Amino acid sequence: MPTVILVRHGRSTANATGVLAGRLPGVHLDDAGVQQAAAVGDRLAGVRLSAAVTSPLERCRETCREITSRQPTPMRASTDKQLSECDYGDWQGRPLKELAKEKLWRTVQAQPSAATFPGGESMRAMQDRAVAAIRRHDARVAAEHGEDAVWLAVSHGDVIKSILADALGTHLDLFQRIHVDPASVSVVRYTESRPFVLGTNTHAGDLAWLTPPAKKTARSRRASSDAAVGGGAGPGTSPQTTGS
Repeated sequence: MPTVILVRHGRSTANATGVLAGRLPGVHLDDAGVQQAAAVGDRLAGVRLSAAVTSPLERCRETCREITSRQPTPMRASTDKQLSECDYGDWQGRPLKELAKEKLWRTVQAQPSAATFPGGESMRAMQDRAVAAIRRHDARVAAEHGEDAVWLAVSHGDVIKSILADALGTHLDLFQRIHVDPASVSVVRYTESRPFVLGTNTHAGDLAWLTPPAKKTARSRRASSDAAVGGGAGPGTSPQTTGS
């Protein structure tokens, strides 16, 4: 049951000017975004990452580079277009304050599962391909690096929100209740029984606790697929099935 660290790219030039960038080329991190991405890299420097996958868009690749460059052992990230930004079609490149006046905006806010962007994709299709990609990479990481591996996925706000909604068992129509800031870190562990959401939209704190001990017993791996009744003892301790 590997653990995936979901990171949204740092602030981009489009974020800073209130423009919906979508998949337009040439949208890079601004100075603040570079600093944010570097800070995430520092947070993850103590985490032993087994793999890194990123959206192919520049702002995500730049964020991923800041993170992986701070790993103790140099590593190369792969790209996956299935983790790319939602295809907003004709909405791309337009100011958000202008888009907020569109009738479709209300659907995106209240019933995103029914929203399809003109000339682009539906939000349901975005969620389906993103979740499938995360689960596919998670299975690959498990096969190549073991069940305790930790890996990185760098993507976009709506994409990560849709992945978190799926992991939480929340309908896509409620995903606007989930907040994912630029350069925020969210953490999900998939198991045979269910996903566990270990953190959402975090901005600070050492994450070295995500790296498992060098050796774990088969018993502890089996137990960790069950939810701890009462909340458990937290990271760094043996998984328990009861507690208060």
